[in-house]
Amino acid sequence: MQEEVAPPAYRTVIAGLALGQILSWAVLYYAFSSFVLPMMRELGWPKTTLMGAFTLGLLVWGLANYAVGAAVDRGLGRQVMTAGALLGALACALWALVQSPWMLYGALALAGAAMAMTLYEPAFNVLTKRYPTRYRDGITALTLVGGFASTLSFPACAALIGAFGWRAALGVLAAVLALVVAPLHAWTLRGPALVAAPAGHPEADDATLRKALRAPAFWLLTLAFTLFYFVGTALWAHLMPAFESKGLSEAEAVAVVVWIGPAQVAGRFVWAWVGRGLPLHRVGLCVMGGLPLALALFAASRSLAPLLVFALLFGLVNGMGTIVRGGLLPEYFGRAHIGRIGGAMSAVALVARAAAPLATAALLLVLGGYTQVMLLFAALGVLAVAAFVLARPPR
Repeated sequence: MQEEVAPPAYRTVIAGLALGQILSWAVLYYAFSSFVLPMMRELGWPKTTLMGAFTLGLLVWGLANYAVGAAVDRGLGRQVMTAGALLGALACALWALVQSPWMLYGALALAGAAMAMTLYEPAFNVLTKRYPTRYRDGITALTLVGGFASTLSFPACAALIGAFGWRAALGVLAAVLALVVAPLHAWTLRGPALVAAPAGHPEADDATLRKALRAPAFWLLTLAFTLFYFVGTALWAHLMPAFESKGLSEAEAVAVVVWIGPAQVAGRFVWAWVGRGLPLHRVGLCVMGGLPLALALFAASRSLAPLLVFALLFGLVNGMGTIVRGGLLPEYFGRAHIGRIGGAMSAVALVARAAAPLATAALLLVLGGYTQVMLLFAALGVLAVAAFVLARPPR
């Protein structure tokens, strides 16, 4: 009988997942904004058409999230994440061939399913299931590396589009997902998918999805993170056009945007070194409070210096928010059903934030410009802070 192959070591799993995260986020999420202007110039489609396609992708992401979480709860994390990378490659390949809006909408719908299967949520749940005593360290490590995704995506996409055109650039992105990320997930996630909790932590005491839905904390956290990610998604989708509206060139905009990733990583490094002993709810309150400040600064800024400060603050907030959410849910509700609970919460949040790109395009027509829209989003950020303050762990 053939000898069973030993699973990779913990650090190898973390390293493999981290590389998969930075590439998946760079291709499936952050790249879209870089393709908006080239597609508008070649195809002549209005911005609302393109944002509507991205909105559909985010909607599919949200609708698929619960099913993905349930699959991870059943021990299918390896299969889900490997198939997700292949599906993302297919989506990019189809995107490169679009000639009419319906083709773009179909490609980005597939990309949305791939996001649900590859981005942070399934990776966090896989780590929570496999490493009951070390998952928080793993989540921190993934987010440390994943924070460079935006830093990689914007200049890489700009270089590829400048050298080969936007269609060929998408072909390169498809190859990255199919030839690098999918094999990496398949190899890294070998071995046992479900590991029992250590003695003293009976999983029978963990909340089921039904119990979580009856807890006020679930809905308050859902509201807080929905607003948090709604605003962030809207900003990312419109980032390059928003910079253009301020009179900045594409090169100047990229010079600002590339600092968001390092700021994300810097905040996560601070957390890894000195913040892990602090209560997550207290850290989350600081993170939530930074969002409206960053948006107000962006609205008021017209020159590079204050916009660089915005990039650093927004990156710090964005990076720490991922850690807070990833660690807070098992702390509040336990790990036995974390895939379903996290999937349900993310589904609500993602379905709502799916409307962000298209809603922002509509708000631009009503409010008259990006400055007014960002001030409105800052007010939503204040509401997110209030909901987070009220969310306390269920007994």
